[in-house]
Amino acid sequence: MQRQASSPWRYLLEQFFFLLLGWVPTLAGIGLRAVAYRLLLQMDGVAAIENGVRLRFADHIHLGKNVYLDQGSYLHACPQGITIGANSLVMHGSVLHVYNFRNLPHAFIRVGRDSLIGEYNVLRGQGGITIGDRVYTSPLVQLLAVNHVYDDTTRPMVEQGITAEGIHIDDDVWIGAGAIVTDGVHVGKGAVIAAGAVVTKDVPAHTIVGGIPARVIKQIEQSAVRSSKDEIYY
Repeated sequence: MQRQASSPWRYLLEQFFFLLLGWVPTLAGIGLRAVAYRLLLQMDGVAAIENGVRLRFADHIHLGKNVYLDQGSYLHACPQGITIGANSLVMHGSVLHVYNFRNLPHAFIRVGRDSLIGEYNVLRGQGGITIGDRVYTSPLVQLLAVNHVYDDTTRPMVEQGITAEGIHIDDDVWIGAGAIVTDGVHVGKGAVIAAGAVVTKDVPAHTIVGGIPARVIKQIEQSAVRSSKDEIYY
């Protein structure tokens, strides 16, 4: 229960509402949750929450106006929580997971305005994930702000702890399908990460990176004209 809600009372309250309203389909269910879930979440205006959305530590989830949470998405907040800016969308099957049970000082997920978290994304926010405005992630993207320590060969890895430096993604970034961004990375404004890339180092603004590990493919020029090759980044 301690890993599901802020207190036993909050657990019972949240589970009651989820059992009562969490399954209701169609626009009727979205309307009911838009009103009733205001008792559980921090909400600015109206947010659209589909049926089958899982929420944990709901009192640490802050949804901006017109946020959309698609079916099957899962938000697990913990203190410092999850904030999603106005007009942003979290699509089907995505997992936004802070999971801070080691009392890490910067565990959170913050998504800006007008952004889209694509289908089946995984965001692990133990070190903190900050996503700017108008950031689009394609399906199956992973942002993993945590790493295991494994240097001591005399001890099991699970006993050596973790590092959690955080991930920062500036405004107007596009992350292609299946890309992975590892802990400690800063992605600059207007950058594009190609599909399937594994990003282990900072990405400069207005560049395209791809590969394993990701490297700069080219600079994005102001006068650049889209070509057929751009399709690989989706």
